[in-house]
Amino acid sequence: MPQKSALHKFFEPKSVAVIGASTKPGKVGHVILRNMLSSGFQGKVYPVHPRAAEILAQKCYPSVTEIEGPVDLAVVVVPAPVVLTVMEECGQKGIEAAVVISAGFKEAGPEGIERERELAKLAQNLGIRVVGPNCLGVMSTGSGLNATFAPGFPVAGKVSLISQSGALATAIIDWSIEQGIGYSKFASFGNGVDIGAIDLLRAWEHDADTSVIVAYIEGVQNGPEFMKVTRQVSARKPVIVLKAGSTQAGARAVSSHTGSLAGSDEAYNAAFTQCGVIRAHSMEQLFDLAVAFAYQGPPRGPKVAILTNAGGPGVMATDAVERVGLELATIQADTISTLRTRLPEASNFYNPIDLLGDADSSRYTFAAETLLKDSNVDAVLAVLTPQAMTQPKETAEGLAAAAERSQQPVLACFMGGRAITDAVDLLNRRQVPTYPYPERAVQALKAMVDYRMWRQEPPDEPVAFKADRDAVHEIFERARSEARVNLDAMEARQVLYAYGIAVPKSLVAQSAEEAAEHAQQIGFPVVMKIISPDILHKSDIGGVRVGIRNAQETMDAYELMMLRVHRYAPKASLQGICVQEMVQREREVILGSARDPQFGPLVMFGLGGIYVEVLKDVSFRVAPFGQRHAHRMIEEIRSAPLLHGARGERPCDIDAIADCLLVVSQMVTEFPEILEMDINPLKVGEPGAGTVAVDARITIAEK
Repeated sequence: MPQKSALHKFFEPKSVAVIGASTKPGKVGHVILRNMLSSGFQGKVYPVHPRAAEILAQKCYPSVTEIEGPVDLAVVVVPAPVVLTVMEECGQKGIEAAVVISAGFKEAGPEGIERERELAKLAQNLGIRVVGPNCLGVMSTGSGLNATFAPGFPVAGKVSLISQSGALATAIIDWSIEQGIGYSKFASFGNGVDIGAIDLLRAWEHDADTSVIVAYIEGVQNGPEFMKVTRQVSARKPVIVLKAGSTQAGARAVSSHTGSLAGSDEAYNAAFTQCGVIRAHSMEQLFDLAVAFAYQGPPRGPKVAILTNAGGPGVMATDAVERVGLELATIQADTISTLRTRLPEASNFYNPIDLLGDADSSRYTFAAETLLKDSNVDAVLAVLTPQAMTQPKETAEGLAAAAERSQQPVLACFMGGRAITDAVDLLNRRQVPTYPYPERAVQALKAMVDYRMWRQEPPDEPVAFKADRDAVHEIFERARSEARVNLDAMEARQVLYAYGIAVPKSLVAQSAEEAAEHAQQIGFPVVMKIISPDILHKSDIGGVRVGIRNAQETMDAYELMMLRVHRYAPKASLQGICVQEMVQREREVILGSARDPQFGPLVMFGLGGIYVEVLKDVSFRVAPFGQRHAHRMIEEIRSAPLLHGARGERPCDIDAIADCLLVVSQMVTEFPEILEMDINPLKVGEPGAGTVAVDARITIAEK
């Protein structure tokens, strides 16, 4: 059965069988049946219980196979060992959609893991799509479907919710009911034996009843597919994700800077950025963003006008606007003239607009309506604190009316307690996003602006560079034939050269005299480095010398380096000493890649030296990507101004760095066996001077 038809039956079924309906109040099977009967579902509900004649005044059936009519959706609430038998019966009945509420699968240990494998195989053979197991269930306010054991049923709205955690979902739903926030559809997919976040996103992309998709996830199984689907869905409607597990648990052996810095959270951040996904970093922010996107359209630009009846909160809002990268709107002269006709002379007319402490509702409404007509204003933030003359509810009414007449968003920040409760309720009902603090309102507004900008951007298509792939393949095969996964420095530079990245002139010496000859051939000054796949950090044992200026220094350096290697790494395989051109470039940066388990190759950029070693000032993207994201990687690091020539320093060749990032992106995409790579340092000249990869480290997968 096509996927669309199966998922359609999860949210708009004409008949539902609750298999495992219980006669005992408080049991999950009883609660689900009660929820089904009390939520306004207009279809048929069939309780299934092997011994009961009826439950909650509904006729019971000993088996789903004995139900007379067709069944669109089965809700399975039986003990885990019985689930497979029940699924067999669902197959006999011709049911194509099942929600398995039952726990006791992979979360329960080895026996549960095997049971879940059997469930997945059986469902596939029977042609049954499955939500669960170990889940809360599904809801659809449009059809009155509440196939969950949640304690309440939200009002209808345009937000659809995906949650990997049932317990968290109950909290979200309960809070939403209290706040009057409406939902369209909800699914808790639990262990995700079949249907998961990707399937639900794809199903809701064209759902007319869903304008915002909110998701809580703990991980994704197929990162590339997740990126493909979220990029596609985000182009149509906002996708807001709260990703749990942002810290990297446990340590893994890594040999590169990139590998040590590229944690799971960096991969998710990069993937979300590239796909237009709006990331929430807390439950609080998840609600803030959901409300903003569900109630108001994104502003046309970043210019914000602030209304306030108190100086302090106005300053706080102003600081927040500047901090997140939005702009205070420059109010037009005509707008100021209009404001002066009805606002007190003591008011501040130059953003933030201070309406003074005695501002009543008419003053707020007039100011908001006037500002919304100003072409320099992209959004209005109304800040209110309850004072003796304040009219919170009437002000809320006026702001809501102004918002309904405008195409630009209005957000409210009503600060206080009981004095503003009725006003906040009114704003929620009239769909004006409302926040208790200015910072939260501004953060939501920033997310709306960023989303609008992302949607307006053209696709960031990867750039193709010429490359000698046969040469790279040969290098990798030679290393594997020698049972090596770490390329030596010469091999790593050859790989870069095959992809068109400039590398310094280099020759390998096996004696002090040969080193001197090579140095004279290359031209002084030179750099000397030991070549050993077993020694990754060569400088730690004196295996690197720079600034060598004559033949005698070259021979002396060779002898000393060989002595130190034999003393500090006697078992290391030593293949000689590399004599290398000393590259004269002022700025050093680092490029790299590490393979993320979910998303594949993750490319890193940062300044070299202390910036990556200590400050970890780096940025990431999932390969492949194009010019726009290559340049944004450069601009995202905190030390980016140094590359542009801050404090009198000469600027760097930014375009050449971006090209190198694009080459790395192409390389690790075309050769997925590259597990880790560092180009460190990549020396960068002035604009037009290009880059040179002085050193590189590459680790490949075994065959």
